[in-house]
Amino acid sequence: MEPEKYRIKKQLVSTVKERCRVCYTCVRECPAKAIKISNGQAEVIPERCIGCGNCIKVCSQNAKLFRKETDIVSMLTGGGYECAAIVAPSFPAEFSEIKNHRLLVSLIRSLGFTYVSEVAFGADLVSEEYKKLLKAGNYPPVISSDCPAIVSYIEHYHPDLVDSLAHVVSPMVAMGKVMRKRYGEDLKIVFIGPCIAKKDESDEIDAALTFRELREMIAKTGLKPADVTPSEFDPPLSGKGAIFPVSRGLLNTVGVKEDIFERNVIVAEGRSDFQEAIKEFESGQIAQEHLELLCCEGCIMGPGMSPYPFFSSSSRRYRKQASVSDYVINKLETLDLAQWKKDIEEFRSIDLFREFMKRDIRVARPADGEITKVLNRMGKFDPQDHLDCGACGYDSCQDHAIAIIRGLAEHEMCLPYAMEKLHNYIRELNISNEKLANTQEALKQSEKLAGLGQLSAGIAHELNNPLGVITMYSNILKDEAPSEDPIRKDLELIVEQAERCKKIVGGLLNFARKNQVNFTDVNINNLVEHCISSVIAPVNVRISLESNIKNAEAHLDYDQMAQVFTNLLKNAVEAMPEIGGSIHIRVTDSADEITVYIADSGTGIAKENMGKLFTPFFTTKAIGKGTGLGLPIIYGIVKMHKGSISVKSNADHTKGPTGTTFTITFPRRPIT
Repeated sequence: MEPEKYRIKKQLVSTVKERCRVCYTCVRECPAKAIKISNGQAEVIPERCIGCGNCIKVCSQNAKLFRKETDIVSMLTGGGYECAAIVAPSFPAEFSEIKNHRLLVSLIRSLGFTYVSEVAFGADLVSEEYKKLLKAGNYPPVISSDCPAIVSYIEHYHPDLVDSLAHVVSPMVAMGKVMRKRYGEDLKIVFIGPCIAKKDESDEIDAALTFRELREMIAKTGLKPADVTPSEFDPPLSGKGAIFPVSRGLLNTVGVKEDIFERNVIVAEGRSDFQEAIKEFESGQIAQEHLELLCCEGCIMGPGMSPYPFFSSSSRRYRKQASVSDYVINKLETLDLAQWKKDIEEFRSIDLFREFMKRDIRVARPADGEITKVLNRMGKFDPQDHLDCGACGYDSCQDHAIAIIRGLAEHEMCLPYAMEKLHNYIRELNISNEKLANTQEALKQSEKLAGLGQLSAGIAHELNNPLGVITMYSNILKDEAPSEDPIRKDLELIVEQAERCKKIVGGLLNFARKNQVNFTDVNINNLVEHCISSVIAPVNVRISLESNIKNAEAHLDYDQMAQVFTNLLKNAVEAMPEIGGSIHIRVTDSADEITVYIADSGTGIAKENMGKLFTPFFTTKAIGKGTGLGLPIIYGIVKMHKGSISVKSNADHTKGPTGTTFTITFPRRPIT
């Protein structure tokens, strides 16, 4: 089968959540702000990602991974295809420990490639096109288009500049065209280089490997440089294009000087500089200059390079640059210039023109009132409250607020806000030893519940599929069994218990907060009254409602919050099994929050059980009377509404009345 049928493009960059330490470095370093923080975890948004790989380079915990294509390459090289490896000119910076590049070429051939050639020859061809653009006196200024991350950034976030991009393919694509012209249109082509954005740049390339992936594949063969016979790159061989991956490599290849007096070319590299250059170009401040832009500080600093320290100082920027320069100097000294010129003439007719598309994904700026509301919630009421410290990963407090409104960030990312919140909490506790101990216990409980939530979600996920099979086939067998057959009762029991298991799995997912919330506008008074009417209480149990709220409207999931209040009311009724008692519901509100208190005069909860209430499967009821998932489900629902739930109880008859009070607080309109 054709390998393209196997090549299903997946997300380019993903997060290993277990490794993410929520430092917000990836948010800070992402030029496209394609990182979303949800429940304290960083997630890459594929639609916004430009493939620059900055998040991979800066993550000290290796929590960011790029999509690997080693399996695709193994299929190509081992599938009977003629397959060519085209190697990016930054290879001397990566493999500086291999002093003779011919040994590296042979190691790559050992992976099953028919041909191994240099992308640098494609850079030679591309530089000829740029030379025409830069030398044309009446040609409008252009932005270099050889960096796919820059192209993606402009197409998505500055679409009005698409027409300013140089309509020239990248050296990779140019070399792909060269290889197919020389060796046949059926040739399969694999790019090898330092860039992960190349994986999604062009359908003309069958697969793209980073240098990291190449090292892995070579390591699996067990071969060392000393084990292979040196061999040269397959023609056509490159010339000065080999200098392309270093800083100002395009200008050096083209032979144009960055003259401060002529001011015809501006070079900008790295996350901050290239964005600033684009902004100034778009605003007209530097509209007469050409731009050479790179997301990285030269391709030698790409995310596909092996991280420091892989080979001692060889991963340092200037050492890498020196390695490339040494290779180019030696290359030019031995270059067969006549043959190179002949090759250039042979492939000069290749079409190197490229079109670009406007893929605008910008979102309109929120209203000032919305931004102010979010800022106020973080304690920022005046301009002097805007510290713009960048701890959250955003350049300013206002940018952070906008990201919160767009669902990309959370309030807790603001360090001053989080610290102030903690300080206020400590002040409210009056720093008493007893209350501080309670706080520590609550923190431990929260950590435990968070861990149990992850475990519950994993268990539920694994159980769902086999349970579905058991339920389906047991129902089929039951329907096929005659009513008088004794085995039918056994099958009915299996069906009944399988359904019970499904409910338990549903409870686990609820606790783990993995279900969806259907927010609608609800009258909280009507909701509570409905829950009271749906609970069957004995005649000796009195239920009363007190509501003095000024605004009864709230934005929540009616059915799920009804489940919360109904379950708590049923628990309260069951806490007064014989003598009866009273249940008092009180509803209060503020501008932004609603609080519901459900207090009963029942038997209370033993002190030793207080820390276990929201733990899945913990129950004080008799076997078969409860699953121990009621309160965990309630906990999950309240958390999904961005609220909180707490409980106070007294089961000691000698120290006052018994009874339990649950307090549920949730925002009137949660930011989702």
